This record gives sequence, C-alpha cells and structure tokens, in this order.
Amino acid sequence: MTDLSQIVKAYDVRGVVPHQWDEQVAEALGAAFAQVLNTGGEPGDAVLIAHDMRDSGPRLAAAFATGVRGAGRGVIELGLASTDMLYYASGSLDLPGAMFTASHNPAEYNGIKMCRSGARPIGQDSGLAEIRARAQALLDEGAAQPVGAASAPVQQRDLLADYAAYLRKLVDLTRIRPLKVVVDAGNGMGGYTVPTVLGDAALAALPLEIVPLYFELDGTFPNHEANPLDPKNLVDLQRAVRAGGADIGLAFDGDADRCFVVDERGEPVSPSAITALVAARELAKHPGSTVIHNLITSAAVPEIIRENGGQPVRSRVGHSFIKAEMARTNAIFGGEHSAHYYFRDFWFADTGMLAAMHTLAALGEQSLPLSVLAGEYERYVASGEINSTVEDQAARVAEVRAAYPDAEVDETDGLTLRFADRAWFNLRASNTEPLLRLNVEAPTRERMASLRDAVLDRVRR
Repeated sequence: MTDLSQIVKAYDVRGVVPHQWDEQVAEALGAAFAQVLNTGGEPGDAVLIAHDMRDSGPRLAAAFATGVRGAGRGVIELGLASTDMLYYASGSLDLPGAMFTASHNPAEYNGIKMCRSGARPIGQDSGLAEIRARAQALLDEGAAQPVGAASAPVQQRDLLADYAAYLRKLVDLTRIRPLKVVVDAGNGMGGYTVPTVLGDAALAALPLEIVPLYFELDGTFPNHEANPLDPKNLVDLQRAVRAGGADIGLAFDGDADRCFVVDERGEPVSPSAITALVAARELAKHPGSTVIHNLITSAAVPEIIRENGGQPVRSRVGHSFIKAEMARTNAIFGGEHSAHYYFRDFWFADTGMLAAMHTLAALGEQSLPLSVLAGEYERYVASGEINSTVEDQAARVAEVRAAYPDAEVDETDGLTLRFADRAWFNLRASNTEPLLRLNVEAPTRERMASLRDAVLDRVRR
C-alpha cells in the first residue's frame, strides 16, 4: 500500500519512481488536486500541467491529467517547461498548475510542484495536506479510476516565446555592453529556456555571446548533478569561464528555477550578494518598497536594502514563507540563501532566469568586472550550510544555546544567536531528516571559522 506521507513534503511531492510512486499515485493526486480546487472555489475550469526533461515526466503528467479530468476540470498541457515557466503560465492565464519535476534530485526521482491561480503557492498549510489526505483515501479504496470518466477537455499550448518576451520586458538587455556568458544547464531545463530568453533573434538580438554547457535535455544527468548548490557541480562552469575569458558564468538547477553565478575569475558569487544587487536595482525603480530576505541571508542584505531606501523584512526559510510575506507586504522582491529569487512583477513567484537577467544588466550597464561589482555586496564571510546527523536535535540545540548566555537570541526559525561583533549563526533542524543545519557569518574569516568550529564541536559531540 502506498503511503503518501513518504513523498508529500512540506512544499511539494517528491520521491523515487516507481518505487515510491507511479502513474496510479499521480492519477489519485490529480483527482485530489482538482477536488480541492473545486471545493475551494478556485476560479477557472482548467489546470495547467507541465514537466521537465526526466524520463518519467510525460507519463506521470498524463496520469495526473486523467485524475484532474475525472474530477471535472479541463487540462492545458504545456509540455516541456521550467518551473518558472509554469508560474508564468499560472500568473498570466490566472489558472492553477502542476509542474512535474524533482528539481536537483537524482534521475530516479520525480515530483510535483502545485500552485493555485496567479501562481499562489500550495504547501502543507495551504492545501497540500488536504490533497494528500484525499489522494490517500482514493488509493486506499483501490479505485483504478479515482472519480470517473475523464471527459473534461484537453488543450495543448506552447508558451516559451511568450514567457521569454515577458521577461525581456521586465529587464532590458538590448543596451548593455557586449558580454561573454557561459551557461551550465546541467542537462536540465535551462537548456530549453536560455536559447529563447537570451539568444532568440526573433525577440530582438541581445549583445550576449552565450557559451552553452550541457544544454542537451537528459534527465539521467550524464555530466554532473543539476544541483549548483554543491560546489563540485560548479567545477566545469568555473573552468570554462576561466579558459574562455568570459565575463560571467550562470548555472541553473534541473528545473531552472534557481540560478547560481560565478564571476570572471570563476569564483562563486553568493546568493546573498545577488539578492542585495537585485534589491538595489528594484528599489531604484520602486523607492521605499519592501524587500523580503530569509534569516540565512547575509547581514549585508538588510543593510544594503536600508541604504537604498527600502524596508527589509526577515522571513523563515522556505518558499511558502517567503511568498506569504511577499503577498502580505506587497514586497517588490525577495531572496533566499539557496538562490531562489521572488519578484512582485512575476506574481510573487520565484524565477532564477529573471535574477540572472538583472545580474547581466547590472554588469553590462557599467565597465567594472563582476568580481569588483559583486564585491560591493559582499561584506562578511559565510560558512555556507553545514549539515550534521543528530538524533536528539532539540537537546543539542539547547546545549548550544546554553553555551552562549550573552548572545542575542532569535527563535524565528531554529536558533539564531547574534554577537556584539556582528558575528551570528543559525542552527535549525531539518523537517525531513535527522539533521541539524548550521550557517555561520562573521566580519572576518578567522572569526567565522572559530565560531563555526566551536558550534560544530557541541553539535557533533
């Protein structure tokens, strides 16, 4: 018997195919999704469905569509898409959607990211728990066809050109200086979207020389994992940037909703620096606006937001929290340490492509190399996220807290301790694994390393 609690996570569905889920599960989830939309009075009579390049995507998406149609809603099939393309479709057409992707996970995985109309997120507290319960009931009943005849209509639409044109309206790259840009798509959906967004002459030629790495769509990821958060997956991009004398390198994850940046030396530019850079650009257009950042981003981010006349608002880690704060405050922009970037002009949804375009514009509108430009937004030294396997997480966190009685305490999301010298760390438990995640930042490398090692010693003791 399938236990959906193993694959329905806090923000999405994700698991190994077919060991943890298959077409029958996808069909039940499709029926449950449509039922929740129907009972919630969701506008429109159709659901948008798209998939990435994974081999299991088309058949799982087709089964999900059968479930949706059996529950009385039509289906608009978008075919291949990046996750932010699905969000574009949901926002521009004002329809709910489902994106079949496992993002950066290995080839044997697949998953579903679901949203309501207008790209509004669906998470455990906003419909996903109910979807899981309804789908579980259908599976437990053993219904081969969860609701009945799948008679609602099906359409096919190709929105790639519309998506690209919309992004180009938001960021004008036609007047920047010529740039040589290496893009590592990791055999993921960036290889599908980048040629149209950044290279399609039909949309007006841009002064960009795109050097492609691994643009061939291949869900087996033959070159490296499509997870740029892991430094080993940036090695090929860094080498190509240095060897080719490029101005910048961009790396997308599997579903191309996240973008990582390396400078002309091949050195990574932190997502916090990109958050601050994009925030400054958006605030120049919308003075006084709110900008959201999660509590793991650099302390430089709220500093720079204030310096540019904006209002920083701190959020818990996770896209559902960021998106909720974006909507609540009508924020112009939001950024996370994990390279998710959210835009009010993009229905408060995340798009790595738009963040990449802002970075290209900032670089191309002046003559400094990216290392110098990004250095203006890098003020502190960060450890990056460090995971430790810990069974009794609460006890370890309490021990760490007791070790620093003079620190300023914040328990918004895990434990954050701040010190008088502007050093800080956050220690928080994983929602799905017996892990504690540590992030440390300090004004100097020596202070960061000392604090990092001291905390890890207590966590791993």
